[in-house]
Amino acid sequence: MTDTTRNRLLTLFWLILAGAAAAAMAFSSIFLYLKPGLPSVESLRDIRLQTPLRVYSRDMQLIGEFGEKRRNPITMDETPEMFVKAVLAAEDAGFYSHNGVSIKGLMRAASQILQTGSIQSGGSTLTMQVARNFFLSREQRFLRKFNEILLSLQIERDLNKDDILELYINKIFLGNRAYGFQAAAHVYYGRDISELNLAQWAMMAGLPKAPSTFNPIANPTRALVRRNWILKRMLDLGYIGQDDYKNSITAPVTARYHGRDLDMNAPYIAEMARKEAVDLFGDAAYTDGYQVITSVDSKLQRAAREALQNGLETYDSRHGYRGPEQRLDPEMLEDSDHLVDLLNEIPVLGGLEPAVVTAVKPGRLQVQLRDRRVVEVLWEHGLDKLRPYMSENARGARLESAEEMFAPGDVIRLRRIEVKPDGAENVEIAEAADPEATGGQIQSADPFADPGEQDTPEIEPQVREEWHLAQVPKAQGALVSLNPDDGAIRALVGGYDFRQSHFNRVTQAGRQPGSNFKPFIYAAAIEKGYTAASIINDAPIIFEETNLQDVWRPENSSGKFLGPTRLRKGLYKSRNLVSIRLLQALGIDNALDYVENFGFERSKLVRNLTIALGSSALTPLEVARGYAAFANGGFRVEPYLVERVLDVNGETIYRALPLTVCRDCTEPGRESDRDGEPLREPMSLADARIEADAANRTEEPIELRTLPVNPVGDEQARPRAPRAMSAETSYIMDSILKDVIKKGTGRKALAMKRGDIAGKTGTTNGPRDAWFSGYSPHLATSTWVGFDSNAKLGVREYGGSAALPIWIDFMSTALEGLPERHLPQPDGIVTVRINPRTGLRTSSGGMFEIFREDHLPGRESYSSYRNRDTGEGDEEESDESLPEELF
Repeated sequence: MTDTTRNRLLTLFWLILAGAAAAAMAFSSIFLYLKPGLPSVESLRDIRLQTPLRVYSRDMQLIGEFGEKRRNPITMDETPEMFVKAVLAAEDAGFYSHNGVSIKGLMRAASQILQTGSIQSGGSTLTMQVARNFFLSREQRFLRKFNEILLSLQIERDLNKDDILELYINKIFLGNRAYGFQAAAHVYYGRDISELNLAQWAMMAGLPKAPSTFNPIANPTRALVRRNWILKRMLDLGYIGQDDYKNSITAPVTARYHGRDLDMNAPYIAEMARKEAVDLFGDAAYTDGYQVITSVDSKLQRAAREALQNGLETYDSRHGYRGPEQRLDPEMLEDSDHLVDLLNEIPVLGGLEPAVVTAVKPGRLQVQLRDRRVVEVLWEHGLDKLRPYMSENARGARLESAEEMFAPGDVIRLRRIEVKPDGAENVEIAEAADPEATGGQIQSADPFADPGEQDTPEIEPQVREEWHLAQVPKAQGALVSLNPDDGAIRALVGGYDFRQSHFNRVTQAGRQPGSNFKPFIYAAAIEKGYTAASIINDAPIIFEETNLQDVWRPENSSGKFLGPTRLRKGLYKSRNLVSIRLLQALGIDNALDYVENFGFERSKLVRNLTIALGSSALTPLEVARGYAAFANGGFRVEPYLVERVLDVNGETIYRALPLTVCRDCTEPGRESDRDGEPLREPMSLADARIEADAANRTEEPIELRTLPVNPVGDEQARPRAPRAMSAETSYIMDSILKDVIKKGTGRKALAMKRGDIAGKTGTTNGPRDAWFSGYSPHLATSTWVGFDSNAKLGVREYGGSAALPIWIDFMSTALEGLPERHLPQPDGIVTVRINPRTGLRTSSGGMFEIFREDHLPGRESYSSYRNRDTGEGDEEESDESLPEELF
């Protein structure tokens, strides 16, 4: 060896040594930098089981479940050996030979970064996955990866391999809220993991990589590919023989959901309750087993959802068919698996199933469903009446053939109808077949149950199904219904379908209520001394106000003017000019001061005369709270949703303490509400709000996981709701709002054949917003219809045509079987005969009107009596008053 060669080798040796030293120093520096922030591995030894947050209706129907679900941890001794081999084949075949970090895997990941410029895979071992799942986030950052490597080395030093694998088997997320393989075995197969076969173990082992992509319920095709790849890996690694491999790859996919169904589809309610629980308990709400009992009535909630969806679909059908949702390349029809995957990615909305047209035949469509079935849509099932949408005000001519609108590859919506024989009532059942309608969960009969333990099914008559063409509405809506005695939310639907949009229009959408707001202005007038017989001139008026920035010429929607008009008639006929002149006479500030009593925030109310026509942006919940005062005799209540919260042991740790109406108060100390609970003396609005807030909140640190139980019952009375208006004003307004139903813009509600309902329509310019808010003493309910984009609804759409039918549909169900109830006539109310033309008292003829005793109108003079027009028959006048516009 020459000196030159020796020197070169020596130099190379020192360079390698220096590089190794530099690498060691760099690694040590990183370790010293990151070590103080690393968690203790000892915490892994104390695994605490987690129970999800559950949300119930007041009648204990499950409507929501949030958080992790790890109820069945198992030990390595309980874990089948072949399943462990399936997991190792899928995730980390060298698990028992490395020290927590796979150099080969990391080099492969680094190579992918150099080739693509981005992170493709993390090269993670099972130990690294345990570190990430217990302590770290899933974000793809280099600092997180260094922490993961250091933690893995630390875990391998402190725990043995079986302990690490046991943690992995019990912790990993596997879709459908299942954490851990034992829980997942029950979710997907309804059995313990020890009872599954090789094909099922391989299917389960494929879930950790991508629980949604390789989910055998949501994506059976992709899950099958992943399962068979794992079986091939097991064969290559010598874990299974050729016969086991052949038998397993041909096994069918048998996974289906076996978890607990939601009892009711009320996602907007569930989401509101979830937020309140998180406000109370922080992130522990998802893991500590709290049960939230809401004020929602399951019967009313179902009726509300059906009424809103039906109402929006009815509105939508009046405006024509917009065509297929998508148009696929017809060549895609040849790939059945891809077609099924595509359909399964399209959510079912409002019970309307997505389907693909595979053939257009004379008088029918042939379509494929997402469950691979091919069905037909007959001409008489929605095609015969189909008219194309042209604009919100125009439709095209009816189709003469299906080919005019449809072609193979079109994605359309269908409604499934179950047709019963012998004239029995047909039932729409598409929603029942929709796994997302119950939170992505479909409960099926257990095929593994002992036949001797199963009930013998009753033999039912043969039924057949029909598939009708449908369309997901673009218009949106909202419905909220309150118990007027304490503000409890009995039903709430924030849109057509939660999967379409999580935006809750009941609580988040500020829209102009139009004439829905007029009753609050009229109540202010009656409180200030006006009467139902006061005469207001329904005549043109022009304003040149600087805060309106222009000349304003308000009109009635009919374009007609009635001249001198009684206040009662001005409201039930919804005369805009009457409302504006009335507000002008009251004074804007006086009116706003009074309207605040109903719970409206003054900062949200515009300060000009347009407020008389509902120009302020309000939510349906705010409007419903205001109408609750008309329903309960004049009291202000606060809407609330959560009645009670139970801990994991079923102990009550929170109870709402709502402001409550005392309907039958007589003597102090002997007052009670309708449920017999004592009620305190009336208090000011400010004091009532302070007391309720104090009772419903706690300053105790949330980490203690304890909250005071609000004292409700014999020991301490509920706080009494303060008055928003006097009993006399409430009684008079109730009478006028009933006339809206009897002879005004709400006449469609006469179909309910109830005498205790009242309310008011509302329509804004465009029209863009359609409202109906109304009540009986049992419930106060507001409905709204409009577009999120604030687009126009159509020239013939009003509160009475778009929103009122939804209200009628819901309230007909909600009030079914309940007796009529009417507000009791308070002292100080009298009934006298008046001339409807003048509003003055008269001795004969005319009509009867109710007044506050201290606000009686004057008598007609003798000369006017001799020459007057008595106005008899005025209440039977048939002049048509179209629903109002804003301005």
